[in-house]
Amino acid sequence: MFLVGLTGGIASGKSSVIQVFQQLGCAVIDVDVIARHVVQPGYPAHRRIVEAFGTEVLLENGDIDRKVLGDLIFNQPDRRQLLNSITHPEIRKEMMKETFKYFLRGYRYVILDIPLLFETKKLLKYMKHTVVVYCDRDTQLARLMKRNNLSREDAEARINAQLPLKDKARMANHVLDNSGEWSLTRRQVILLHAKLERSMEYLPLRLGFLTGLAGIASLLYLLTRYLLPSP
Repeated sequence: MFLVGLTGGIASGKSSVIQVFQQLGCAVIDVDVIARHVVQPGYPAHRRIVEAFGTEVLLENGDIDRKVLGDLIFNQPDRRQLLNSITHPEIRKEMMKETFKYFLRGYRYVILDIPLLFETKKLLKYMKHTVVVYCDRDTQLARLMKRNNLSREDAEARINAQLPLKDKARMANHVLDNSGEWSLTRRQVILLHAKLERSMEYLPLRLGFLTGLAGIASLLYLLTRYLLPSP
């Protein structure tokens, strides 16, 4: 099994593309959901965040106040790095757990929905393929203004706060162009899914895993045969 990192930009249509992949039966892991999960009360990252940043980052129910924490690390590289050093290892562990579950269920590939895939580059080394949901800037701006009821100035400010989609598209292995009719985008998704399904890149890992299991089974058989008394 191999991993496919999928990203996009604000109002590019990434969520709609993810829905199509899911309708096609694909395994999808939302890294943002995992990031929220690992900082819940009772988890190691939650305890370490409170130790590092104090109880002021807690809501009354014990959850992390994401706004307060965000304000604390805003324009504070050292504090941001500290938070990342706490959360990123836990995110990677949960991500690998979820991935392994899909591996055992026989999926050929798993899509990881990673909003900042190319910005942080932390997870790029694990991805066999990268996919960007792209649309041209004028389309992105018009969609964002309509969707969020924003002025042109506010919409442009939000778009400018992100890495430009054209830059992400240059770095990706696959680009899904969502600038036009949705039917065309959906067809691109279906074709990409078919291409990934036909890929044999999942075989080395799966064969290695099965070989390892066969080796362990053989070892257990020999140990049982030679250590247990004969009837």
